[in-house]
Amino acid sequence: MAKNAKNPAFIILDRDGVINFESKDYIKTPEEWLPIPGSLEAIGLLTKAGYTIAVATNQSGVGRGFYTGADLALIHQKMLDSVKAWGGKVDKVFYCPHLPEDHCSCRKPGIGLFEQIADYYQLDLRGIIAIGDSLRDIKAALKVGCDPILVLTGNGEQTLLNNRELADEIPIFPDLLSAVQKLLQEEKHV
Repeated sequence: MAKNAKNPAFIILDRDGVINFESKDYIKTPEEWLPIPGSLEAIGLLTKAGYTIAVATNQSGVGRGFYTGADLALIHQKMLDSVKAWGGKVDKVFYCPHLPEDHCSCRKPGIGLFEQIADYYQLDLRGIIAIGDSLRDIKAALKVGCDPILVLTGNGEQTLLNNRELADEIPIFPDLLSAVQKLLQEEKHV
């Protein structure tokens, strides 16, 4: 789980269920965006350790008309401000607004968001850590050569329950903070 020598300080995070609490009814307003305990601290630790942090998130609520792109920008601004208060920085948020039936390439488990990240940062994603709470996050990460980590917040427990083989294939942590603490601890010993 150590940093990739070619891309030593880059990490990709899913949003809902990793950074903030998931909602079956979608996060439609800044008030509904509530951080998972420890997640903002984790991003602060990554930032202080020199990581560039990108978020890759499916946001089909835009395509469903539950909220607008402008609403989503306000939600993301609350997230960025909350992260900043903990000494962290999310460099850029990449999102897919499409519905599953649109069959776009950017909706995870498609790899379009990851390709956008690779193009934007001009980097090789092989060996980059990508943290998510659902099988679609893990599948997308694997398709582009990232090293996925599953967290058990959000949909993570159900994802593991439905895909027990993941326990033998990828690192699994209770939450983002525990994953980041382990990552940074391992780096000290490399």
